[in-house]
Amino acid sequence: MTTPGGGLCFADVPEPELRGGGVTLDVLAAMIPAYTVDIVAGTRGGFPTPIILGPTGIGRVTATAPDVFAVQPGDIVAATALFRSHRAADPQEALLAWTGIGNDGRPTATTDRMREVWRDGLFAERALQPERVLIALPGADAYPAERLAFLQWLGIAGEGIERAGVRAGTTVAVIGATGQLGTAAVLIALARGAAAVVAVGRNRDALDRLAGLDPRVLTVPLTGDRGIDGRAIAAAAGPLDAVVDTLGAVPSAEPTMAGYDAIRTDGSWVLVGGVRENLPIPYGDFMHRRLTLRGSWMGHDTTLLDLWSMIRADVLDLSVLDITVVGLDDPAAALAAAHAAHGLEVVVLVP
Repeated sequence: MTTPGGGLCFADVPEPELRGGGVTLDVLAAMIPAYTVDIVAGTRGGFPTPIILGPTGIGRVTATAPDVFAVQPGDIVAATALFRSHRAADPQEALLAWTGIGNDGRPTATTDRMREVWRDGLFAERALQPERVLIALPGADAYPAERLAFLQWLGIAGEGIERAGVRAGTTVAVIGATGQLGTAAVLIALARGAAAVVAVGRNRDALDRLAGLDPRVLTVPLTGDRGIDGRAIAAAAGPLDAVVDTLGAVPSAEPTMAGYDAIRTDGSWVLVGGVRENLPIPYGDFMHRRLTLRGSWMGHDTTLLDLWSMIRADVLDLSVLDITVVGLDDPAAALAAAHAAHGLEVVVLVP
């Protein structure tokens, strides 16, 4: 992308040059999120240009700077995009080659500088990434990279599932389950032994596909009416121990609040999606039900590594994903395919 909002073009660019703290990669696979078309159009935040987009993916390390120790040439690594300043008193976080700022979401001089320095994303044959956004994946050489490209989305969802306290025997609802992040949350909840997973969303076909994965998946189609939806979510599996909200930029807070209405006393409510609405949380009701509310943005490296261990051990099965592979040569077609994907459908760039 050469100018903000100017679209993506297919072009030859110079090889990324190794520098301090950096790692060069051969890109093996990079998932194209469904909302990438909005990122390209400039409606979801900004970033410096020119830039090679592509926040997350799977690559093989080709070279490392002398001060890099966490990964080494030949490693298969996951790129998470999350760059942290590691300043303990005032931590700054930003997503590289993408939009997204940590803390209160407002850019600072530090986050601007982070994204100015590192702008060689993974929608390319090769990439330059800082060491601190890479996680080595032992044994990943034998796993299909195009499926493993979903790992970073699993990491984001898995952080939310962990914060919700989902364990064996837990009942949990996922609001926005028909999106790719919500689908990831459903898969992880099942793998962690949830007694029931209530999948809530608008796309009935995607809900049906989730229900076909496991009899523990119970589906609730959203109507848009908070009262109706809240009662349906609560009735699907009985009292809910936790609700994880993975909705994107929806026009109303009603579906999120319907999830709130369905939580049992002493339950947990975790917000991990992209809802841009203020939530009308009633003080007295929240207090008397003794609820726990937690936010969850991105994830920790250990969460992602744990998920890789679950995949490697066949506890978390990614064969259920419907993968569409695209190349570099037609960005418009790739973005259109990604925009049309829902639930278990995933579009992956293999350069």
